[in-house]
Amino acid sequence: MADTKVIFVAFAIEDEKQRNLLKGQALHTQSPFDYVDMSVKEAYETEWKTKVRTRIKRSDGLIALISESSLTSSGQKWEIACAKEEGIPILAIWAYSDDRTTVEGVSAKKWEWDTIADFIDGL
Repeated sequence: MADTKVIFVAFAIEDEKQRNLLKGQALHTQSPFDYVDMSVKEAYETEWKTKVRTRIKRSDGLIALISESSLTSSGQKWEIACAKEEGIPILAIWAYSDDRTTVEGVSAKKWEWDTIADFIDGL
């Protein structure tokens, strides 16, 4: 087995189904990586941010699922900013084929498995 990559997935809670779809895709790829699930449903307090920062720092990369919900997701915005601060590579992909929301600071791409696999393989 090749080196396992740890990927942190940042998403708005409204896009949890898309996160689950990404997780399902990951199980069927030839590019092995660990999936870190941080779908915290509690308030974004300092302790939560400390725990999440630790997990992001341990990750090889971050995949951000971008949608209209991303615009109001303070948690997802913080996770992306944290990854940038920690120098973690980021791949932003649109969570839905009919949603091309722009989020400041990231350049989203179409959700295609080759794009995701190339990102992970390049880590």
